[in-house]
Amino acid sequence: MKIDLHTHILPRDWPNLDAKYGYGGFVRLEHYQPCCAQMMIGERVFREITDNVWDQKRRIEEMDCTGVTMQVLSTVPVMFSYWAKPADGLDLSRRLNDHIAAVVRDHPTRFAGLATIPMQDPDLAAQELERCIRELGLRGAQIGTHVDANPHSGRVDSLNLDNASLQPVWSVAEQLGAAIFVHPWDMLGRERMPNYWLPWLVGMPAETSLAICSMIFGGVFDRFPKLRVAFAHGGGAFPITVGRIEHAFHVRPDLCATDNKANPRSYLATSDTPARFYVDSLVHDPDALKLLLKLFGARRVALGSDYPFPLGEAYPGKLLESMQELSAKEKAQLLSGTAREFLGINP
Repeated sequence: MKIDLHTHILPRDWPNLDAKYGYGGFVRLEHYQPCCAQMMIGERVFREITDNVWDQKRRIEEMDCTGVTMQVLSTVPVMFSYWAKPADGLDLSRRLNDHIAAVVRDHPTRFAGLATIPMQDPDLAAQELERCIRELGLRGAQIGTHVDANPHSGRVDSLNLDNASLQPVWSVAEQLGAAIFVHPWDMLGRERMPNYWLPWLVGMPAETSLAICSMIFGGVFDRFPKLRVAFAHGGGAFPITVGRIEHAFHVRPDLCATDNKANPRSYLATSDTPARFYVDSLVHDPDALKLLLKLFGARRVALGSDYPFPLGEAYPGKLLESMQELSAKEKAQLLSGTAREFLGINP
């Protein structure tokens, strides 16, 4: 069995959101030829996509070809729209969430779903998360690594995930047993990375490390001990820099340990216990995967492919399955067991 924790989906169509909400910046789809579309922001082409983004039948065909039993569906992160007015962010979230829930209802053994929630208004986000869990049967939510500055509310700074205003989201997620999958977006420093696809190659790993460090140093995991959180792309830059992070905690506690006195390494696996949080397996390198397993333990690393995008793993689970040093039991845990635990899916 293979459960792919990290896949993205969109509806085939939605209204012109710029016209609907009365201001620009939202994504629209232009289907310019059969089975192909452009994601447009204003007059700019953000991304070319094909019908495996929206076509359930095509997805299942490709899952069958690669042996994927179940995909966990989440929106494309550009759709987060945390910069939008809260009411509009909620309306868009509900539209996307209703679509994901409908796909899951059509194929309940092949798909599970994660919501998107309007994090620019934590109370609305918590309400939408509760609706998605209680009414739609989704397993949790995918959120960004931070909440963008919001020109419509006058907030000029972005919020990291340790910000006190976000506590309603963590509280509801913990109470409901909702899984939280953190995916990078709106990468820091992107104005210095106009070339070579560097926002995706450099900015995304840094964003994910920033989110992990914010939650550790901010004490989020300690205030919400039952909260289940996973980070995309193998935790980004965090695994390879945890030694530097721990060293800074010891030598400059006046800067690093202001809100949490726990050693950052204490959140990682020991010989007896897995790590406090989860990561997916999407690292494209066997040595990097070995490091993940050492730091997090097999019970906290889940198969993730980033289907159907080019930076993903084209054959989900190929790297995991190629690791000769892993036992059959460990491979089963990584390919499906960890995702089941994270999502709260009974065997």
